[in-house]
Amino acid sequence: MNTLTIALSKGRILKDTLPLLASAGIELLEDPDVSRKLILDTNRDHIKIVVIRASDVPTYVEFGAADLGVAGKDVLMESNGGELYELLDLGIARCRLAVAEPENLAKTDNPDSWRRLRIATKYVNITRQHFAAKGIQTDIIKLYGSMELAPLAGLSDRIVDLVSTGNTLKANGLVEVEHIADISTRLVANKASMKMKQADIKELVDKLATAVG
Repeated sequence: MNTLTIALSKGRILKDTLPLLASAGIELLEDPDVSRKLILDTNRDHIKIVVIRASDVPTYVEFGAADLGVAGKDVLMESNGGELYELLDLGIARCRLAVAEPENLAKTDNPDSWRRLRIATKYVNITRQHFAAKGIQTDIIKLYGSMELAPLAGLSDRIVDLVSTGNTLKANGLVEVEHIADISTRLVANKASMKMKQADIKELVDKLATAVG
């Protein structure tokens, strides 16, 4: 049986993916919250788990350092993961990617009139592509966190960020004004692995699909 390496990211995705893997008969032999290892063994000798940063998952899978990976659709879109096979929507961490702006601005703003925007986001590629397709010029400021602060501090007029409940936006006087994409967590595969380890991957995907329902 071929060895399968699955790349997972720390945090919510790891926490929510482990029960799905358990439903497929795969369990870690060590607690990832305690272990300092980055490659973890499972109860299936041929399956290993690699724990890495979320943004690195598509890279590890694309270049074959992992056969499979679990990543948010936002991460895949931002990395332009066209060299990966997207196998299954795991339904984890559902949210949306959206444009938001200060509530006072939104009262008189019309997105149809947008011509040039100053936007703070960590999703530089997605933002540029989205607005370029609409013929809107953008000045993009890349940030790594606390997007909501950017309009409050005068750094940008608007932000592009993930929105779940909208409570964080509301608490900071921002409102969602344009939807970009629905986001959830996906299982992706390396193209060469799909050819060389097709049977093993298909077995795992079928079990995960049953667990997802």
